[in-house]
Amino acid sequence: MIRKVDYFAMQVPNHAGEAHKMLAHLRKARVNLLAFTGFPNGRGSQMDFVPANSTAFRQAAKAAGWKVGKAKTGFLIQGPDRAGALDLTLAKLAKAEINVTAVDGVTAGAK
Repeated sequence: MIRKVDYFAMQVPNHAGEAHKMLAHLRKARVNLLAFTGFPNGRGSQMDFVPANSTAFRQAAKAAGWKVGKAKTGFLIQGPDRAGALDLTLAKLAKAEINVTAVDGVTAGAK
């Protein structure tokens, strides 16, 4: 299944527990995340959130005082785990001359 999703990128301090603090707030606000990525970026960190409901995410972020920019568009691909699944998808996009700016691949390990 392929679906269009919103994602939100935020620059945050690179402090121990920062991701936990943000994810705990979203959990308490009952915001479901389809995906989350965090990584160092310069002297800070970048956190990318893909919420199931963008409105609920924005409301929770506002309540926490987070500086959230405009939503960016991404595509979430979900399906059975199999060797080469991501490569085959990227090959189709390349053949159609669709440029991919960034990609993350994750499996839950349940085949």
